[in-house]
Amino acid sequence: MSTSTTTSTMEPSPGSSRTILNPATGQPVGEAPVHTVEDLERAVASAQAAQPAWAALGHDARSAALLRAADAVERSAEELARLLSREQGKPLNGPNARFEVGGCAAWLRAAAGTPMEPETVVDDGETRAELHYRPIGVVGAIGPWNWPMMITIWQIGPALRMGNAVVVKPSEYTPLSVLALVEILNQELPEGLLTVVSGGRDVGEALAGHPAIGKIMFTGSTATGKAIIRSSADTVKRLTLELGGNDAGIVLPDADPQAIAEGLFWGAFINTGQTCAALKRLYVHTDIYDAVCEALTNVAAAMPMGVGLDENNVLGPLQNRQQYDIVARLVEAARDSGAKILLGGNPDPDQPGYFYPTTLVANVDNDNPLVAEEQFGPALPIIRYTTVDDAVAKANALDVGLGASVWSADPAEARKVAARLEAGTVWINAHGMVNPMIPFGGSKQSGYGLEFGVEGLKALGVPQVING
Repeated sequence: MSTSTTTSTMEPSPGSSRTILNPATGQPVGEAPVHTVEDLERAVASAQAAQPAWAALGHDARSAALLRAADAVERSAEELARLLSREQGKPLNGPNARFEVGGCAAWLRAAAGTPMEPETVVDDGETRAELHYRPIGVVGAIGPWNWPMMITIWQIGPALRMGNAVVVKPSEYTPLSVLALVEILNQELPEGLLTVVSGGRDVGEALAGHPAIGKIMFTGSTATGKAIIRSSADTVKRLTLELGGNDAGIVLPDADPQAIAEGLFWGAFINTGQTCAALKRLYVHTDIYDAVCEALTNVAAAMPMGVGLDENNVLGPLQNRQQYDIVARLVEAARDSGAKILLGGNPDPDQPGYFYPTTLVANVDNDNPLVAEEQFGPALPIIRYTTVDDAVAKANALDVGLGASVWSADPAEARKVAARLEAGTVWINAHGMVNPMIPFGGSKQSGYGLEFGVEGLKALGVPQVING
C-alpha cells in the first residue's frame, strides 16, 4: 500500500497528480492522481466487463469474498488508520481513525452476513408471486471527506454483495484514504470490479450522468445532491442520497445533566463535529439549562485536541480551510449577537493547521446563523426553551431532517416526543449512533433512500416479481 499514486486493479493512468497536505500540520501526506473523464470511461467499461461473472457467482460466493476483504482490511488496519489520520486529520484514538477502519471491516461483514432470500408475497393455491432483487449493474459511489473510508464501505459493501460492480469517486480532499482502502479490498475481488477514479468535479458530473451507471450513491451536501438529481434525470438512475443535516437534540426537564453530559458531548463533537448526523442544535429546558451548560462545559474542557498521530488526542482539526472559515464565521455571528461563549471561540492564529477550539455557545437565539445553518464543526449552540411544544416546533422548523435526539430520565416520555420529530432517525439518550443492521436515511432535504441491513441491500438491487 502506498500514499502516492495508488490505484485500483485497473490501473487507470492519471493525467497529473496533486499533493495532499495534512490538515493538522500543513505537511505533505502524499501524491494523489488526478484522473480524467477519459479514465472514468475506462473504469466504467472495466466494471461492465467484470460485473456479469460476479453476479453469476451468487450470494454465498460474493459474501465469502467480502468476508475475505474484511480480513484484509483488518490485516492492514493500523497502516490504514495512520494514513487516514494524516489525510483527514482525525486522531487515532477515540471514535476516530482506528474506530473508522474497524467500522469498515464490521460493515463489510454485515453486508456479507445479512440473509437475502426471495419473498413470497402471495401463495393462495392459485397464484404464487415471489419478489426477488436482481443486480443493478454498475453503481457509482460518490463519497465525502469526513468519514472517507467508512462511508465508502457503506456504499460499496452492499453494492458488491448484491452483484454489482462499483466505480468510486472520492472527495478531492481525502482521495488517498479511499485509494488505499480499495487497493486492500481488491486483493480479494475480481479484476476491474471495483475501481477508484480520483478526479475533480467534472468526473463527478460525468459519473452522475453516465448512461451505463444504473445507480448513484452519494453522501454530502444538499446542494451537490440536488445537482446529482438533475444530472441523473435523463437516464432515470436510482439514487440513494444522504445529504446535509442540522440535527436537533431536545433535553427534557427531568434529565440528569451530569448523566447525559458525556453523551451530549460525543453526539455533537464526534469527528470534531464533522459528521452529517452529529448533534448541531441543543434545546434545553429552562429548569435545567444552567446545569446542563455547566456539565457539558466541564466534559468538553477535558477533551484534548491536537495532531491526530499523538495518542493523547481525541479531537483534531477541521479537514479543510473552507470548513474552518464556515465555523469561524458562524461563531462570530453568535458572538456579535450577544450570545455567551461558554468555552472556546478563540482560535490561536499562530497554530499550524485548521484547528478551531471546542466551542459551546449559550443564550443564543433560535434564528441565529449558528443555529439555523449547519456548522459541521466543533461549535454547539445551546438554546433555552420553556415548553416541549416550543422545542419540537423549533426542532422541526428547518428544511432538513437527518437525525434528532431526545434526552430524558423517562424513556417512555422521550419516545412520545421522538414521534413528533421530523427526522429519519431519532435517538433516545444518545445521538448519531449507527448500526449496520438498523436502516439509516434522512427526511425532507436530508435526502432519500435507506442504507444498512436488509433495506440497504434491497436498495442496491432491482426488484423483480415472478408471478406464476
